[in-house]
Amino acid sequence: FPGWRVVAGCFFVLLINAGLAFYGLSVYLNAFSKEQDWPLSSISFAITIFFIVGGLFGLVAARLIARYDVRAVIVAGAVISGGALAVVGQVTAQWQLYVAYAVFAIGYALCGLVPTTTVVTRWFHRRRSVALSVASTGLSVGGIVLTPVAKRLIDDNGLAASTPWLGLIFVAAMVPVTLFLVRPDPVADGFAPDGERLAAGAEPPPPTGTAYADALPTRFYRAVTYGYVLVLGSQVGGIQQLVKLVEDRTDEQTAQFAITALAATSVVARLVGGRLVVVMPMMRFTVVVAAMQTVALVGVGLAQPTVLIFASIVLFGMTIGNLLMMQPLLIAERFGVLDYPRIFGRSQAITIVGVAGGPLLIGWLFDVFGSYEVPYVSAAALCGVGTAILFVAGPASVPGDD
Repeated sequence: FPGWRVVAGCFFVLLINAGLAFYGLSVYLNAFSKEQDWPLSSISFAITIFFIVGGLFGLVAARLIARYDVRAVIVAGAVISGGALAVVGQVTAQWQLYVAYAVFAIGYALCGLVPTTTVVTRWFHRRRSVALSVASTGLSVGGIVLTPVAKRLIDDNGLAASTPWLGLIFVAAMVPVTLFLVRPDPVADGFAPDGERLAAGAEPPPPTGTAYADALPTRFYRAVTYGYVLVLGSQVGGIQQLVKLVEDRTDEQTAQFAITALAATSVVARLVGGRLVVVMPMMRFTVVVAAMQTVALVGVGLAQPTVLIFASIVLFGMTIGNLLMMQPLLIAERFGVLDYPRIFGRSQAITIVGVAGGPLLIGWLFDVFGSYEVPYVSAAALCGVGTAILFVAGPASVPGDD
């Protein structure tokens, strides 16, 4: 059964995408702040553009996956992302940064969560939570393996000399992995989901789940989507400013270690969470983790001693991986695979309002107050509201009568 090889392929795709894009954005923000001396709010606006464009093109990715081999979509995304990343360091004006980030975001969406989680949900039904937890762990491992490399390269050589090499790594690493490990559908290999062999000539079981039009009006869909607008908005805003926050309060080496500690904690916590949700109600688990993130953001914002900063970062890391994993898992659990790419793609496109606004809000508040205390406490307050919205969603495993 090649399903676990497919999971490994998705793991590596997300590792590269997260290490050089999602987590990497905080490194590039810090470098632009030092090299170009642009206001933090203007650099944060580039990240806002990145996530808005990426969210909208998640909808495009969902439609492309339905029509074409998912490997072609991921490879196209890798080439676009790598090319955009290669030129990011060459920009000399803010408008050029915005254009480069918009193109970067298109590639990011085509080789991101929508295609990879769609593939995993096709291959696994009964063991979906474990398979998704393993695949999405690539997000955090990318922060451990690639983001520190990117930061060291940029610190030693500058943005202009470093980003062409980073763009080359993006393409050269992702394309072979995608072509050799990712498979679009188990039926083409003679399997039903989870590894059961299809008898020769037998019809594959039809996909099950809720139709796209029926899923959108439900309370569960609305609560998950709008709760995640605030929860992920506060999370991504906190991540993107973390390197600068730690460097401002300590030094460059400690800041580099901070992103590694954040991602490493996320790896361990996600693998544990993928097994906990097998025995614990998924939505209850999500609410608890979102509440933990609220506490962690307050801690990161207010802590001054290095030991307290890292204690808060560890708590923050425990929430990041699980919250990113739970959004696609909740939607797949509740609505099935029938229209999963469209349902999740739309949810992610709406969620991107928060994801894009979080870095912009924290950057603007930093420019206003001159420190990170108020920005991070404000992000924590938004996360608390998002947690309350998730609380009223209801269980993921029981469709109910909405």
